[in-house]
Amino acid sequence: MKVKDVMATVVHPCRPHTNLAEAAEVMWTHDCGALPVLDNEGKVIGMLTDRDICMAVATKGRIAAHITVWETITGNVYACHADDDIKEALKVMGTQKVRRLPVVDDAGRLRGFLSMNDVVLHADGAKGKMMPELSCDDVVHTLKAICEHRVLVGL
Repeated sequence: MKVKDVMATVVHPCRPHTNLAEAAEVMWTHDCGALPVLDNEGKVIGMLTDRDICMAVATKGRIAAHITVWETITGNVYACHADDDIKEALKVMGTQKVRRLPVVDDAGRLRGFLSMNDVVLHADGAKGKMMPELSCDDVVHTLKAICEHRVLVGL
């Protein structure tokens, strides 16, 4: 199974100059917890999550409308391609501890979005086959890797 068989093709990105209140409104309206951040060429330069918004508002001492996406994102982008095998994408999610991956083309431009929600809804979808292409075990293994606590140094 390929990423393109599972990914969402309707994606709601934002830009670096978008303020966090606007980004939160997009997330609320479209029932999503993360937005890819795009540059002027449509390349993914970061990811913004609902948690990022909460932490920025809580730690910067400013309201969401006065904080930009640019000052909130880390710039670490883990992505996949539409033709990648879904299990390879799951490995990236597990290793990098992310629940969502932007799907990009060879130039890094956004083409879709893969979330653990999409993966869960497609698991064991190959009815009647001896081995499904995407098993519930694959999903659970990835979620366990994502949810494993990080070791914090100095605490």
